[in-house]
Amino acid sequence: QVQLVESGGGLVQAGGSLRLSCAASGRTFSVSAMGWFRQASGKEREFVAAITWSSGSTFYADFVKGRFTIARDNSKNMVYLQMSSLKPEDTAVYYCAAARGALLLTSSDYNYWGLGTQVTVSS
Repeated sequence: QVQLVESGGGLVQAGGSLRLSCAASGRTFSVSAMGWFRQASGKEREFVAAITWSSGSTFYADFVKGRFTIARDNSKNMVYLQMSSLKPEDTAVYYCAAARGALLLTSSDYNYWGLGTQVTVSS
């Protein structure tokens, strides 16, 4: 089992920045990559970004590319999502997820999930 705990969510003004953190624990040796997803009220959960543990290769959804940055700290089993130039449409619950395989772009590719952290961007 792998446990994931998100932190760093909150209220921010449009154009502002926020950094989300995800702490992984448990049988983390089985995890090949970490990802961030978000789910806005009334919408489907969508892929935001992912990063592989070994190489640090990153992947981003088109709608956040250039604004969000995913990073990892292998020694601490931590993953971060640095969000800048935030827009009201970024408002959502953001979830940290861990994958054991090589496919990283859909929710079904991930084996473990955190409980989520709310990000609200005011206009």
